[in-house]
Order: sequence, then C-alpha cells, then structure tokens
Amino acid sequence: MLGAFTFNTTENLPIGLLALISADLRVSPPAVGHLVSGYGLTVAIVSLPVALLTRGIARRYLLSGLLAVLVLASLASTLVTSYEVLLAARVATAAAQALFWAVMGPVAVGLFPPRMRGRVIGVLSVGGSLASVLGVPAGAWLGRHSGWQAPFLGLGGLALVSLVIVAGLLPASRPEEGHAARGLAPDARRFAVVLATTVLSATGAFAGFTYVVTFLAEVSGMSGNSVSALLLVFGIAGVAAVTLTGPLLDRFPLATLALPVAGQAVALLALSAAGDVQAFLAGGVLTVAALALLPRLRSRAELSETDQQNRFGQSLI
Repeated sequence: MLGAFTFNTTENLPIGLLALISADLRVSPPAVGHLVSGYGLTVAIVSLPVALLTRGIARRYLLSGLLAVLVLASLASTLVTSYEVLLAARVATAAAQALFWAVMGPVAVGLFPPRMRGRVIGVLSVGGSLASVLGVPAGAWLGRHSGWQAPFLGLGGLALVSLVIVAGLLPASRPEEGHAARGLAPDARRFAVVLATTVLSATGAFAGFTYVVTFLAEVSGMSGNSVSALLLVFGIAGVAAVTLTGPLLDRFPLATLALPVAGQAVALLALSAAGDVQAFLAGGVLTVAALALLPRLRSRAELSETDQQNRFGQSLI
C-alpha cells in the first residue's frame, strides 16, 4: 500500500505543481503536462513487455529493485536544472511503476488464502487512491511553500521506507510457486472488455485531471486555497468510492462498471459546457469518484492477469 501510494503520488504530482515547474524550468504548461501524459503513455507501452521479461525473477528482489529506481529517480528530480533531465527521471519512474503495478496484485494476493483475493486487491486500491486525497494535495501545498522539488524529496523518503520493508519482510518466492500465478476462472473475452473500458475511461479522466488546477484557476476563477480544498474533496470522494464498492462489485459487477463510467462522462461534459459556473464544479467530484472505482474494476482483470500474460507469451513463442 505504501509503495502504491508513493508511485501514484509521483505520477500525478506535477498536476499540482504545474505552474511552479513551468516558471522555474522556463517551459510552457502543456510541456509540464507531458510529464504526466508521457508518464502514463510509458506505463501503458512497457507494462506487458517488462512483465514478460521479468516473470522468472523472485518478487522480493524485483519489487526491491523497482522501489530503488523510484528512490533514485525522486532524488534526481530534486536536483534537476533542465526540463529534459526531469523528463528522463519521469520516464524511468514510469517504467518502474509499470512493472510494479503488473506484479503487485498477484504478489499481495499470494500472501493470503484464495478466498480473500478481491478483498486484498481492494485494500491495495485504497493505498493508490490515497494519493489523490493526501499525496497530490500535500505535495502541492509543500511545493508552494518550499519549492516544487521538496515533494519529490519527500516521496523519495517514503519509497526508501517501502524498499526497506519489502526487502526485509517479503518472501523471496518465485511467481509460479504461489496460488496467484493463475486466475481462478480466466476469461479472455471479459478480460478484454474490462481492459478496453479501463483504457478509455482512464484516458478521459486523466486527460481532464492533468490540467484541473489550471482549469479551476483560469476558467472557474478559484483561488489557490479553494483549489487545494476542492482537490481534497476529490480525493475523499475517490477513497470513499473505492472503500464502499467492494461488496457491490461482487454482487452487481455490470452495474458497478457501467454507472461510474456514465457518471464520469456526465461530469466531464458538464465541466466542458459550464466550467465557469462554480456550482458545476461538484461534477468534478463525480469524475474522480468514477475514476476511483477503476482499481476495483481492474481487480477483475488482475486476478487473471498472469494467465493472460502466459497466453500472450506462448503466442509470441
């Protein structure tokens, strides 16, 4: 959970520091936005290849190495003097996060009985969702008071703590030795549906959320303190959604998938049509709440993720 929190906060941190990074490195706000969009694109591209290449490595050593990359990249981000170096550090972190998320679920699930798979994935999702309610707002506040590099230094410290814990306590088992090596009932068609829905929904949400600080300030006319408060509300809504939808996912899987995606679409359209009316900003809460459900929905795919990777690898061979 700590590793997921740290990676997710690192991924979205430039959203809250967009103006500060832009001014300090003398680049445009869209260029700073590429630090987030490029990060996400890197994760999407390298996730499956690196998961296949490292599937035989003991997970304790693999996760320790990935967290070490996060520590070093976070430190490098605090020392940069150019946009290009910061972008390189972000790409390295994104590659590590891609593999971290690919193996984190099966590793955590493998530590518990099979009947607890969904519950374990849900708890991990809370760790990632807390990045929105705690990580990014706290990083934005710290950046405004201590410089935009300070939050990256703090995240490096959290990553170091996570690294020490994982390296010292996680069993050094190989992935095929645990019961989480394969899904309980893998279904390629349903896996593809969940994957496509997640890609489209997350793309829409992150495309808007990347520039939410600029949008709230320039379009909606909100003050800096109001923006921070609204981001906190976004995060609380997201954590609440993740926490409360576990039982619904097991009982009403289709509805739990369709309703948040529909709510996200309505919220984004409302902000597009009337974003200058502050009353409509409540729709942004729905957007983040909908997005926060995606980790829960993704759990249905993650439970058979290794099986899908094995099939893909066999097809390549």
